[in-house]
Amino acid sequence: MLIINVKDDETIDRALKRYKRKFQSTKVIKELRRRKQFTKPSVVRRDMILSAAYREKKWGAASAE
Repeated sequence: MLIINVKDDETIDRALKRYKRKFQSTKVIKELRRRKQFTKPSVVRRDMILSAAYREKKWGAASAE
């Protein structure tokens, strides 16, 4: 549970903005979307390998030059 202390001279809009920023930084929505459906461990591994290969192809070769 996120707790935001509203200061005396602070508007509700500002406090709500701080709450939304804090909520987004905890990555709750991302976690909920990830857990919405099951992904097999082999698929997760394959995606990680493919993304690593993409990053290596895109940026890894430039640093070797």
